[in-house]
This record gives sequence, C-alpha cells and structure tokens, in this order.
Amino acid sequence: MGKPVIAIGLDAAEPSVIERWMAEGHLKTLNRLRKQGVYGRLKNFAAFSAETPWTTFLTGCAPTTTGYWSPLRFQQGTYTVESIAAYDFEAYPPFYALGDPYRVAIFDVPQILPSSRVNGLQVSAWGAHSPQVPSTSLPPELFQELVNAYGDHPGLHRDYACCLDLPGTLKLQEVLKTGIARRSAICQDLLQREPWDLFLTVFGETHAAGHNFWHLSQPDHPLYQDFQPFIANDPLLETFKAIDTAIGQILAKAPENSQIIVFSTHGMGANTMDLPSTTFLPEFLYRFAFPGQQALLHQHPQGVLPAPATRMQWNYWERHIWNTKTDKSWLRKFFRQRTPTRLYRLLQPLIEGFGKTDLIPPLRLVQQTDVVPFQPATWYAPLWPQMPAFALPSFAEGYIRINLQGREPQGVAPPDDYDAFCADLTQKLHNLRDARSGVAMVKQVIQPRKSADNSNLKLPDADLVVVWQDEYATDTVESPDVGRIGPASHLRAGSHRPEGFILAVGQDIPNGGMLADGHALDLAPTILSMMGAPIAEHLEGCILPLQKPAVVVS
Repeated sequence: MGKPVIAIGLDAAEPSVIERWMAEGHLKTLNRLRKQGVYGRLKNFAAFSAETPWTTFLTGCAPTTTGYWSPLRFQQGTYTVESIAAYDFEAYPPFYALGDPYRVAIFDVPQILPSSRVNGLQVSAWGAHSPQVPSTSLPPELFQELVNAYGDHPGLHRDYACCLDLPGTLKLQEVLKTGIARRSAICQDLLQREPWDLFLTVFGETHAAGHNFWHLSQPDHPLYQDFQPFIANDPLLETFKAIDTAIGQILAKAPENSQIIVFSTHGMGANTMDLPSTTFLPEFLYRFAFPGQQALLHQHPQGVLPAPATRMQWNYWERHIWNTKTDKSWLRKFFRQRTPTRLYRLLQPLIEGFGKTDLIPPLRLVQQTDVVPFQPATWYAPLWPQMPAFALPSFAEGYIRINLQGREPQGVAPPDDYDAFCADLTQKLHNLRDARSGVAMVKQVIQPRKSADNSNLKLPDADLVVVWQDEYATDTVESPDVGRIGPASHLRAGSHRPEGFILAVGQDIPNGGMLADGHALDLAPTILSMMGAPIAEHLEGCILPLQKPAVVVS
C-alpha cells in the first residue's frame, strides 16, 4: 500500500488567477507547496462546463459514458423540465469506493451522497456550493456531531447575490470567511481521528467567491471600473487568502509521510454564459419562431446603447428582465414597471391575468415549480409546442431542443429536415455579435445527435449545444436575423471555464516540477496510484507522471 493521500479540492478555482496570486506572494501555503512539488493545468470538457466536472472527477468517466450532463432533465412528451439533481453513481461508483482494505474520509465533496461501498467516514452537503444532494453522513450521527461541535455553514444554499446588489454581495464575504474557518476546524478534527489512506475534502467557497466577487476583483469584467472604487479590499483575493491559511492549518495535522494534492476540476472567469444561455438564447429562438415579434429585452432596438446597468430599481433580478416584456396593454405595462415590489406581489395575479399572456410570469412560476423559475428560459415553456426549437434552462452553455415531429407530442420540425434545420440555426447563431465589442458570441455549436432518429439515452437532451465566447461579459447581443436583444442587467459576475489545475507534493515527488497538461479525468487514477490502490478498468484517465517532471522551474 502507498503512503496516505490528503486531497483538497478548490471548487471552480481559476488556475491563471491562482498562479498570479502565488507569484505575487498572496497565497503563501500554495506557493510553498508549489516549490516543494509539481504543478500543472488540467483540461476539462469545453461544453457542459458547469454541470459535469464533479461527476467526471468522482467517476473517472466522461459524460458520454455516465450519461450525466445536467441536474435538469427535459421530460420528453410533456414539454417540461425536472430536477434530477446529482448522478446516482450506480453504474460508475466513486473512485474511492474501495471496500474494506482502505480507510477513507470524505468531507463535503459536491454532488455525491455517502456510499455503502466506502470504508470510512463520509459527510455530504455541509457547505458545498450547489451540493445537489441532501445533508447527510455515514455514520448517520456524524453530521449532527460535527454541527454541534463546530456549527453549520452559513452559506449552504445561501451563497449567492445579484452582482448589482453591492451591499448584499459584500455580506457574503463574512459568510464565506466563517464557513472557511469552520471547514478548517472540522477537517483538522477528522484528519486526526485515525491514519486514513485517503482524506478528501473540497472548498466550495472558491466557487461562490468566483460567481459573486469577480467584478470586484478582476479588471476583465465590464463592471469592474464601476464597482471597484467603492470597496475596501478585494473580496475574491481575501477569500482565497483565508482558504490558503486554512489549507496550511489542515496540512499541519497531516501525518509526516502524507502525499498532498491540491486541485481544481474547472475554473472561473468573467460571466460570459449566464445571460447568453438563460436570457438571450430563449429570446433569440422566440423571435426565430415568430418573425417580427419580440417577447423580452426590446427597449433599445437601435441607436447608441446606454451604459451597462450598475444598480437595480427593484430588489430581485427576475423582475428587471420581466419588466422589459413587450405588451400591447399600456396599463399592464405601467403596473408591471412602476408598482413597488410588495404591492406588485399582491397585485401580480390581477396584473398578469389581465388579457392574454404568452410567457409565464416568474412570480406565478415560483408558485408552480421549484425548477429554476428565476431563469427566463423557463418562462417561454407555454410556447415551446409552437416553436421549431426552444432553449432549455441551463447553468452553463446554451442548450437547444428541436421540437421534432414524431418525438415531441406537438412536433413542428420535420425529421427529414433535421440536419438542414440544425445547420441553418447554427449559421444564424454564428451571426450573433456582442453589441458593445463586436465580438462573435458563439465559439462552437455542437450537434450531439448526428441523425433525427438517434434515441441514445446517454446523449444530452439538447440537440444543439452552444459554446459561447469567453472574451467579454456581454449584456446585449445583435443579430442580423432577429435584431438587438438587450441590454439586460448582469446577474452573476463569474461563470465557469473548462480548465483546472493540480499541485502535488510528496516524498517521491521532485521539487519545482512542471507537468504537461493533463485532464480532469486523470485525477482519480493518479490519486489511486499514490495510494497504492487498484485502479478500476472503467476509469478513463491516465496516471499523471508526478515523479518524472519534464521541466524543473526555479
């Protein structure tokens, strides 16, 4: 058997930012580990970058193998979307499910429940970002024991704010700081309970900080110049510094012969996908389906664009988008845009019920479902049966479902025209431009199904997956086919990028090594190899050559 492995994940931590802050001396623990071991970047899948990274890491398998693409699933035959939450890990168990020979401690890894195939301690959803599973543990009493001793995580399911709400955003800094300190104390406790073969935990606070603080920290966000002068410090950097300190505290309790891995399965950048996927794409497809009509975001069809919004008139983002709805009724439009929020909530059934409406108002949708009612993509659902293609709700890239005859109950698009239709729609998507910079909005359009009759259940629900550009966080798009869409208020400051990193330290690992680019799939077999544990045949990655660095850096 190998030496014990301490693996610490930094959820959605951007490698380019980590590298800069290490070089500048801000992250002292990580910089020390970097000099003692090897470092390299890890690629991940360019599409589904927000949905699949943790399942990819835990199973050691690509989404094409597991069939898990998103926590949301389109219900064929109903024109509805349901939440399936996390992958079930039945066909492909977590890589650390090694049975009796290996003692394993797993604390707060996202998107996985405790497994009976693991010999050790497991805690789920204590403070992970978007854990997709309920809070629980094995043994069952362990979760409450830890909460009683150290407290809960104040950010669990509450680690988000609209980026235009500066006071609300800054409040999260203290929430995350408290969670980091408690996580450190819990990990130190669990690490010392016995000599584990594998101890694995993940800091979810890096994920929340990236989503919420990017525009307050990184100049590549278009709101940076507007907000940065009004803050006392860099909340993203301060969060990472607190995590860096916590990692040092945890490792101080590790056995002397421990092998250490710090890693991220994916990264973060300025938010280039939330508005395009959830807001612009559904409106684009609405206008594509109903030429000459506009549903949302029509205020500035031509002329000079106003500056990006830096504040909210009302206290929730969905209303700002809904208030842009096209409406023939001037009275309904007046009440929608002018009524104070508390009164609007009371009057909404009357206001939105006056005359015919096509989209579902978000306040009404909240009463009907808990499946992402805040996403504009879901507001168009009543019209999906009439549209040749519609946008599915998404937390990452744009997902387009073709309303195919013979597959959907009220299909519009003929199967014989499937390829030509997809090609035409793809071209129109490639014509989209950011209205401020002129940057092409679409980097790639992926067609997972090569034919209309492909019913492979392991394929994603989307017939087309739109990978957006990552140069500029846009608030307005231009299309020669459907016109201008926007401006729209930004919601989250940061969004995902498909590149992570690995930093490994151990007695047999040379100092200052630089790895050639690996893949997130390589993490599982590499950790198992360091443990001296068997590597399951279904794992699709390779063992990273930690002991043979190609380059030693000074």
